[in-house]
Amino acid sequence: MADFHQSGVITTLHRLGSPDIERLEQDLLAYSRSRPIALVLPCLHAELRGPALKGIVEELHRVPYLNELVVSLSGAADRGQYEEMRSLFQDIHCQVGTPTVVWADGPRVRKLLARLRSEGLDPGDDGKGRATWLAYGYVLANQSSRVIAVHDCDIRDYSRELLARLCFPTANPNMNYEFAKGYYSRTSDRLHGRVTRLFMTPLLQAMKSVLGPVPLLEYLGSFRYPLSGECSMTSDLVRANRIPADWGLEVGVLAEVFRNCSLKRVAQVELVANYDHKHQDLSQADASRGLHRMVVDIAASLIRNLASYGVEFDAGFLNTLMAAYVRTAQDTIARYSDDAKLNGLLFDRHAEEVAVETFSGALRAAGLDFVRDPMGAPQIPNWSRVISAMPTFLDDLREAVDADRVG
Repeated sequence: MADFHQSGVITTLHRLGSPDIERLEQDLLAYSRSRPIALVLPCLHAELRGPALKGIVEELHRVPYLNELVVSLSGAADRGQYEEMRSLFQDIHCQVGTPTVVWADGPRVRKLLARLRSEGLDPGDDGKGRATWLAYGYVLANQSSRVIAVHDCDIRDYSRELLARLCFPTANPNMNYEFAKGYYSRTSDRLHGRVTRLFMTPLLQAMKSVLGPVPLLEYLGSFRYPLSGECSMTSDLVRANRIPADWGLEVGVLAEVFRNCSLKRVAQVELVANYDHKHQDLSQADASRGLHRMVVDIAASLIRNLASYGVEFDAGFLNTLMAAYVRTAQDTIARYSDDAKLNGLLFDRHAEEVAVETFSGALRAAGLDFVRDPMGAPQIPNWSRVISAMPTFLDDLREAVDADRVG
């Protein structure tokens, strides 16, 4: 029997019965007349050589309801690489014309980022957070889309069903959600999603056991896949949200939605039956790479957001939290082992234990960094602040991106 349970403080929209993509797309086409939809794709140039991106583009050719598509390109060292990405997307149909590629490493955009820094508005280092933020800015500058969706570009089994289900809650005027977060299963011949399974979920449970009821924790714990890269939201919420530039992006976005949006206007939506994307190395010995780096950034974002609500983090509390997290994560491993046995999946218990040890070290590093420097790296300023400080900046960004397109 399909899971239809509603739990937590947000609405869960399930994938029940056989998918009907044509019905979803026809409904979205109708809704898009009053709520035009933009899709933002943060993308590395290296993904042109990967197994996923061309499949995503093929599926997007069949999507009839997009108002605009904005690809935020990072890692393109020269104009030839920028043009290569433009060529891949150029034949996709959008209501406003051909898709736009934002050349984040191009001289025009770099000059704009330098202007922001000179005004004390740090756009952060190059990364997924800044790439997404730049694309959001271009959509806001066009003032023609009311719903903005974003997903990753390394999804190997991408289907346009994923996009339709992601957009539906925020595009449907009768549902009236301001934010929708995607979730899904991640399995093959084994369980995937190590950072969510072995770090994020056990850490939230450990924090609840140590701190007691905290509204932000209850909210974060309601998401089945809080670290998924897929979400949709209204353009007003995009304008208000501040986000991190690093791997703390997903946690930072959820925390900003908690601040800026009524929980009645927040949903999570099951996108597909299963999801496969690039699997990163654990990088046990190097905290600057792989899942190790990711967990440091996620932990730092979570700690700083909790501190902003009055939760005190000191060395003594950190020790207590570490002990609670490790015990919770170890219990979780036993549960996943039994789940894998029942379903005939491979399960390497030693590798799972090594991951928890690595993640606990990352948690300690993030906690000690916070004790030493409670403010840490600033989040990217929200677009409302940028516009207030530099009223012409969105127009300047649009002109720079359009100028790159024509050469």
